[in-house]
Amino acid sequence: MAEAAQRPLAEPAPPHRTTLHDRLLGWRDRLLASPRFQRWAADFPLTRPIARVRAAQLFDLCAGFVYAQVLLACVRLKLFDKLAEGPQSLAELAPRLALTEEQAHRLLEAAVALKLAQKRSGGRYGLGPHGAALLGNGGVAEMVEHHAMLYRDLADPLALLRAEPREVAGGETELQRFWAYARNAAPGEVAQDGVAGYSELMSASQAMIAEEVIAAYPLRRHRRLLDIGGGQGTFLMHVARHVPGLELRLFDLPAVAARAQANFAAAGLAGRAEAQGGDFYRDPLPGGADLLSLVRIVHDHDDAGAQAILNAARAALPQGGTLLLAEPMAGTPGAEPSGAAYFGFYLLAMGSGRPRTAQELMDMLHAAGFARVREAHTRRPLLTRLLIAEAAAQSQPSKASPSAGDAAQR
Repeated sequence: MAEAAQRPLAEPAPPHRTTLHDRLLGWRDRLLASPRFQRWAADFPLTRPIARVRAAQLFDLCAGFVYAQVLLACVRLKLFDKLAEGPQSLAELAPRLALTEEQAHRLLEAAVALKLAQKRSGGRYGLGPHGAALLGNGGVAEMVEHHAMLYRDLADPLALLRAEPREVAGGETELQRFWAYARNAAPGEVAQDGVAGYSELMSASQAMIAEEVIAAYPLRRHRRLLDIGGGQGTFLMHVARHVPGLELRLFDLPAVAARAQANFAAAGLAGRAEAQGGDFYRDPLPGGADLLSLVRIVHDHDDAGAQAILNAARAALPQGGTLLLAEPMAGTPGAEPSGAAYFGFYLLAMGSGRPRTAQELMDMLHAAGFARVREAHTRRPLLTRLLIAEAAAQSQPSKASPSAGDAAQR
């Protein structure tokens, strides 16, 4: 007791300074949480529309998983392809979906409510605006199917948050097993069967991203493009069709690069496009390109690894060369949930990477030795935003930047 009495008491935490803005938000929160105010807002004519919208938004948050499963059922039954043939009755659709009329009616009514389908004359069903948009966006159906893995990994979100992903669900999450390079100490040794699934998934949606990049930046001004982590070559093959004369190079894991080289040969690009295998944490990137691209690559890696990739990109470029960094980014106006919520938890389940704001990426590019970093406008920033950076005269990254060797030890 005497010893305890002699111990110095811990200093109390300094009081937090409450601003006027904090007090106003606190008042708002107490008001919105009040059942009495909620009843009043729902009854009062001027606040009733707002109250109803807020209630619907809150319900959608609760019901979001159910909506996603309705979409998955539609995709697996190829409902949208069938409705694209023209409006059809319930009696016509049910056998085509291998459902009873009662089962088909339940699904179709749910699809109508979600604007995936639409009621037409004579009680028939046709495509809804969301269903039609899905048909026009390659890769979306594949992502819907793929999300079944994510939902299983998120079955216990607290376990995912509180534990290292590889400690969840008996050693690894499903997404870690799917993305074979994630947290892999030797990604260059992954075999063909380990890269096939994710390579095909990325290829399915890569054309949409290529269109955004091509529309946002004049690739014709360059001589040779090196796509880092370019997968099966889908991005480069799309570029090849739009920018004749541009030499094309790809760098990815050996097993992935082999798939890309086969695709280049099948597309008649063997003399113009070349794939090289390696590990960008350990191997230098091929030289000779005046334009490098990182398309949906950086957000897959933790900070040390992402900085190492940018450092390697700067080392591979001559002074004045250009880097294109294209990926969805956190804090995108009008698409905030996709960054912090969707990608934040997807990459957590994957076991590697995090969503970053455009400013965070700009700071990392400057640290790697790039200058004149700017953002180019893309038509669909929800899908991808595009940063353009010029290789500065100083080719050495700052001392604070981790090396590729440091990243390899992560």
